[in-house]
Amino acid sequence: MDVKRLPKTEFAAAVAQIAGERNIDVQEILDAIEAGLISAYKRDQKEHGVIIPDEAVFEVEILPDTGSFSIFEIAETGRKNVTPPGFGRIAAVTAKQVIDQGIHEAEKIMVIDEYSRKLGSLVNGFIIKSDPYRLTVGIGKTEGICPKDEQIRNENIPLGTKKLFLLKAIHEDPETGRKDIILSRRDPEFIKQLFIREVPEVGNRSVTVDKIAREAGQRAKVAVSSTQPGVDPVGSCIGQKGSRIQAVLNELPMEEKVDVVAFAKSQSQFISNAMSPAQNVKVVSIKDGLALVEVPESELALAIGSGGENVRLAGLLVELEIKVQAAKI
Repeated sequence: MDVKRLPKTEFAAAVAQIAGERNIDVQEILDAIEAGLISAYKRDQKEHGVIIPDEAVFEVEILPDTGSFSIFEIAETGRKNVTPPGFGRIAAVTAKQVIDQGIHEAEKIMVIDEYSRKLGSLVNGFIIKSDPYRLTVGIGKTEGICPKDEQIRNENIPLGTKKLFLLKAIHEDPETGRKDIILSRRDPEFIKQLFIREVPEVGNRSVTVDKIAREAGQRAKVAVSSTQPGVDPVGSCIGQKGSRIQAVLNELPMEEKVDVVAFAKSQSQFISNAMSPAQNVKVVSIKDGLALVEVPESELALAIGSGGENVRLAGLLVELEIKVQAAKI
């Protein structure tokens, strides 16, 4: 259907208005209507016992005087009007259905494309539905899903609650072609994006988030460094009286704590920093993926942490297994 030949009927005006309001290409709507009308014509003929060959070619045209639809078959002998009697009513109903469906699909594609450009950023959403496998989240004009393995363990979010999510991925079902927006609150990148949001120095890249180790819902360690002389990376992330780190914590479950430590190129120094809040950490040896460290007896409990959490996360941060022992007096 050639948009340039579209007559100035009420139908044409309606299509143009919808296209303008929804920011959808007019031709996309017309193409969808044409396909729908041809499909409706074939069904109508089948109901009357007429079998149409698969190779048959058809066109749809709107008659300038009436604005009604006509079906033409394109054959070697020429172009033949094959519009059956009473097809106008079928065409009108089909056109409306196609327009409604086409608008929905076109809008969804546009929204998916928009969010594809925002992958890795944070998005506000509210919980629409919850089941054992996923959360369905309203985001803007569409919905996203937060699968079970992207949720923070034991975080129960009531329906209607607004939360921040990481826009993690666009997943396409290879069989149906359906695209889903995948959201996460569990991914370590979620923590990084919170720092970008709450700490101006991270947002303008004068402070860099180098590495993150996280056990979602329990604790995270964030290693930061400065790209500008005189900028304290850890102090920038903590903020005056802890205001900035508190803003990050406010977006996490109450139980989750966040340690901000200084990144260091020296492996020994980085290990020592990663063991925070333990102080006076001495790295005795690093060999075959294992780091042996010593701390004063008074710091041993802090270094290990509840259930070994602190030393385990420090190891994830520096990508080594860390063994802690009390320093010999």
